[in-house]
Formats: sequence, structure tokens, C-alpha cells
Amino acid sequence: MLLNRLTLTQAIKGLKQKKFSLKELYADVDQACSKNNTKYNIYLSRNAKALAEAEKNSALALAGVPLAIKDNFCTKGLPTTASSKVLDGFLPQFESTVTRKLKEAGGVVYGKTNMDAWAHGSSTETSQYGRTLNPRNPDYLPGGSSGGSAAAVAADMCLAAIGSETAGSIRQPSAWCGTVGLKPTYGRVSRYGVVAMASSTDSPGPITKTVEDASLLLNILAGNDPLDATNSSPSKEDFTANLNRDGQGLKIGVLYHDLKGLESIWPLFEPALKTLENLGAKVEYTQAMNPEYAIGVYTIVQRAEVSSNLGRYDGIRYGHGRDQFGDEARRRIMLGTFSLAKGYAEKYYQTAQKVRRLFIEDFEKLFKKYDLLVSLTSPGFAKKVGASQGEAMFGELEDMLLEPSSVTGLPGLNLPVYRDEKTDLYLGMNIMAPKWQEAKMIQLGDAFEKASAWNSWRNKNE
Repeated sequence: MLLNRLTLTQAIKGLKQKKFSLKELYADVDQACSKNNTKYNIYLSRNAKALAEAEKNSALALAGVPLAIKDNFCTKGLPTTASSKVLDGFLPQFESTVTRKLKEAGGVVYGKTNMDAWAHGSSTETSQYGRTLNPRNPDYLPGGSSGGSAAAVAADMCLAAIGSETAGSIRQPSAWCGTVGLKPTYGRVSRYGVVAMASSTDSPGPITKTVEDASLLLNILAGNDPLDATNSSPSKEDFTANLNRDGQGLKIGVLYHDLKGLESIWPLFEPALKTLENLGAKVEYTQAMNPEYAIGVYTIVQRAEVSSNLGRYDGIRYGHGRDQFGDEARRRIMLGTFSLAKGYAEKYYQTAQKVRRLFIEDFEKLFKKYDLLVSLTSPGFAKKVGASQGEAMFGELEDMLLEPSSVTGLPGLNLPVYRDEKTDLYLGMNIMAPKWQEAKMIQLGDAFEKASAWNSWRNKNE
């Protein structure tokens, strides 16, 4: 078996037991990249010193494994572009907290992955370096904005990846690419050194082959960081401690089952709910605020924060002027500026924040009754290449089922729950937990993954 097809946990174990060498592991990853990177357009840059760095880290927890990093994380000595020509050629002089922690644990930044420019989108088609294709079926999109990271995992062009989510950008591409995507509680993982999109919802997190791999990386990434004023992670915990359990005693609420437009795919999702019941969980259909209201909240708040965050890119610090912004960035800057203008802020921005508060209160009420909430991750399968063109609200509609949990700061976990044999495309299930209770959703996600047939790596490697 090719070593690049191993899960993160399997690769670390094999390296520690000297079943194979880092040189052999990197040779297989390199071969996969040489074969597929041009085809799928996943990596924007790769680390020429990756193997040499790995061999220095072989005794550490991550054992020198190659990791893919979304190109909005600052990496010292490697380009960081956020897939925008405004940052073309930019080499950061400092390391993001996320990549620093990974390196200190023995991980290696193998390369930087393509994304929607500035993370504006859910398709990876707004990248100014060309779209990324879905490795499961290249006629389709990988989702976004962390589409390159999800595609890198799906194509076995890394052992695991890091993405960031503002409203679906970890979980939605994970659903479309058939991978596991974990969005932590807002503030659990430091945003320091991440190119900001919407600062009140941006959340870095892992995209992996299994729930076990995601929990391992969350152990490394979580924790307080004095460099990020919004980071407020509670005391350290071991997220792998909740692996290998069942769902006994967990009460689960099922959301959005009656939402218009889901009628054709909901029957494909229902067997997953039966699996949860077989694991010992009590599953109930329940009601929540209509996620369509979250579209308006997210659209206003995100555009407002984008206009503020992109205001710093004036051509002085980074070498390229504002004329290099793509169309999507220009639209969001303009809409955000208008929504914060006098007269408009009271009418739109403040109203959006009030509705945001209603979503928070609604989830608080639901979590008094349920331990976890589940829903479909995306309203459907991956869309065909070109689907986002001319669709101003493409991302908001594709992320509609995730936006309520994103704007309220809740953690979420995507894992595959169905595969279409004709297209090789996946549907995902989104598991939501109360703030700071990622351990519960890891417990249920791991149990489901091991009780079902939908994780392609478990089937290949066991």
C-alpha cells in the first residue's frame, strides 16, 4: 500500500515503530503530488526543505509527517497569498500560532493550499490562481473556502491539513470531498497570523481522514495564546480520551429536516440517524430558528468585517495595490462599507447583530434539552465546475445549514454519511455541540465513523 494513503495516526505509529522511513513516506506523497497537483490545482507552493525538516522532528509527537496548510496562515519562509494577487510574492517574517504549534509538535508544512481569495466563497473558484477541482470527481468543485486543504486530504497529497472557517469553510469542503472537518469553538484555537476575513467568526481547525486524526490535531492546536485577544480557550484537555466509546446516554436533536429543498436528499441521510440510535443515542427530530435568517446575519456582519480587514491592504506594506483585488473582494468591500455607513449601520448591521443574538439564545435553549445537535452539512452534493459563476449568493446558500452555528461560535464536526456510486461524491453530517464541548461531538463522530461504511480510509486501511 502507498504510504500517503495512511491516516495521520497510522503514519505516526508506523514511523515510531520503524515500519517505514520518513524518506519512504515523503516519496509516496511527492509522487502523488507530481501526478495530481497540476490536474487538481491544490498546492500553490511547496516546501523544498520538507523532508530535511521532517528528519529533524522524527522523535516528536507528529514524527515529521507532511501537513497541508491553507494559504491564509502566515508561514515564515514560505509564501502566504490568501489566493489573492494583492499578496503575490509575500513572504511573512513571522509564524502563525497554528503552524508554530504544529512545527513544535513535529509536524512539517509540506505546502500551502489553494482557497477562495481572502476566503471569500465556498467553491475555491474565486482564487486568483485558478480553481481547485474535487479529487473524488474532477468535474465537480471541492467546496471552499478551504477547498485546497480538503482536496489535498482527499487526494492523499498530505497526511492531514489545516483550514479555517468563517461560516462553513472547514465543514462544507470536507462534506464535498468526503473528509472529516472539525470547526472548534470560536476562540478555542488562536487566530494569530491568519489573514483575517470576518474576525468575529474566523476559526482555524483540522481537515483529516478520520475523527481520531482530527482529535489528535485539536490537542495540539487548542490552548490560550496571549497574541490573540479573542482566544479564550479553557484549561487543556485530551480530546482523544473520548475515542472508542459508543453513544450511550447521549440525547441528540435533529435539525432542518423539514427545510424546503432537502426533500430529495433527506432519505439518503436518514440511515445515519438510525446508526446513531444503534450506538445507544436517543435521537429526536426538533425545531430551531430557520437557517435562512442566518444568511442575512452572516452576509451583513461578514461584509462589514471584510471591509474593515481589507482596508489595510493599500499597496504600501505588501507591494501590490488595491487594483489587484478580485471581483468578489471588491463586492464585499463595497457592501460592507455601505452597511457600516451612517444611517445604514442602524438599519442593517445592528439589526443583524440582534438576530445573531436570537440564534445564540435559540441554541442555548436547545442545548438544555439535547447533548448534541445534528443536521446535513450541505444542502446537497458538490456542485459542478463553474456553478458559482454569476451567483452572488452561492456561498451563503451552500453554507446555509452551517451559518447558524458559525455566527454563534459553536463547534461542529463534519463526517461522511453517504457516497453516490455514480459520481463518487459524498454527503456529510454536521454534529454540533455546546461551546467548549468538542469532546462530546468527537465521541459521537468517532463511534459513528467506526459503525458505518462511509469513511474511505477506514475501508482501505483496515
